[in-house]
Amino acid sequence: MSRIANNPVTVPAGVEASLHGNLVKVKGPKGESEWNAHEAVTVAFEDGKFTFETNKEGQQAVALAGTTRSLVNNMVLGVSQGFERKLIIIGVGYRAQAQGKKLNLTLGFSHPVSYQLPDGVSVETPSQTEIVLTGIDKQQVGQVAAEIRAFRPPEPYKGKGVRYADEHVVRKQAKKS
Repeated sequence: MSRIANNPVTVPAGVEASLHGNLVKVKGPKGESEWNAHEAVTVAFEDGKFTFETNKEGQQAVALAGTTRSLVNNMVLGVSQGFERKLIIIGVGYRAQAQGKKLNLTLGFSHPVSYQLPDGVSVETPSQTEIVLTGIDKQQVGQVAAEIRAFRPPEPYKGKGVRYADEHVVRKQAKKS
């Protein structure tokens, strides 16, 4: 059995959770989320805790149990606290501006880059070089952050580009003459 799946997921106060077959529904102050678990995993909800067990034998079922536990835990954390991803823009003239569900980026191209945010993710720009993405779905917030970073990933010589706030870019030495 997966050791991760052995730990139950506790539902905090202020969060409502329900289970219909393998459909897990969680509702909290930040929003609501639902997910359909794999049939190889049995999800149980009693006394404010989700527990997970495998139905089938095999390594894949064990892995699915751990994955299911992590996904349900992320759902509970998302509707109660939410997830946040910070990006930093480094470069002369590089900047970002949020306009509702749209993020306008100036990244040194001959044209401005306009990124339309999907539903469930919101953006703030505390300064022209900072982007803060928030949402209840950890996977979606991370995917949006990766797509924004992909417009101009940090380059190794000067470090210019869009990077995660906790990312360290290994710098290379310039060409020797």
